[in-house]
Amino acid sequence: MNFRKLDDNFAVTGQLTPEQVKAVAEAGFKSIVCARPDNEEFGQPGFDDVARAAEAEGIQIVHIPVSGALGEGQIIRFHDAWQNLPKPALGYCRSGARAGSLYATLSR
Repeated sequence: MNFRKLDDNFAVTGQLTPEQVKAVAEAGFKSIVCARPDNEEFGQPGFDDVARAAEAEGIQIVHIPVSGALGEGQIIRFHDAWQNLPKPALGYCRSGARAGSLYATLSR
């Protein structure tokens, strides 16, 4: 698992598995933002499975699925969540791009 740090508060990565969440906690992340819709790809771990693993590690997690272009509702949900999520946070989707796009909206 490779983290790409965007700044001190946010990094992105590709799909997380429940088994990788312990390493996320050990890396110092306090929250996770999942930007990947469930069932996007065969065999992909579901959000609920990753969320259970995150909660077991004391990591807050939020699901803001993005399919295609970002919508206003997703941006609003991310901004609202961002205010309350402990930092640093890790965003993930298939490649990390959609999670990074959500984060980029903070500078608008």
